[in-house]
Amino acid sequence: MAGRKGGDRKKAVTRSVKAGLQFPVGRIGRHLKKGRYAQRVGSGAPVYLAAVLEYLAAEVLELAGNAAKDNKKTRIIPRHLLLAVRNDQELGRLLAGVTIAHGGVIPNINSVLLPKKSPAAAEKEAKSPKKKTTTKSPKKKVAAKE
Repeated sequence: MAGRKGGDRKKAVTRSVKAGLQFPVGRIGRHLKKGRYAQRVGSGAPVYLAAVLEYLAAEVLELAGNAAKDNKKTRIIPRHLLLAVRNDQELGRLLAGVTIAHGGVIPNINSVLLPKKSPAAAEKEAKSPKKKTTTKSPKKKVAAKE
């Protein structure tokens, strides 16, 4: 018999599961075809692209999570995404021309704008290194005299 009559049908296994990915391989393949980026799209192209996109997303989320934890927050906000991207050299280069809405800016104060030390205080620090002096409380001195 050539055809099936129902019954023992195997459960469909998606290409994402076969590749061990979370990102949708089928959807990415569909968008590659519909986008007309090329006349033909190979079967491995959407798998590779899904893997790359998943890696980039995981990397950004990990760094943004660390930034949120540094700010004692449990939720990632656009500010944390900006801090994560701009503080990482490779991601900063990849997303150099990107503006993140509500991200703000990296904290930076030009050294010229910082207040200068007074010349007298600068000379004292340069000439004499700080000495450790142990001072005893007055009560202990009075108790020692008696």
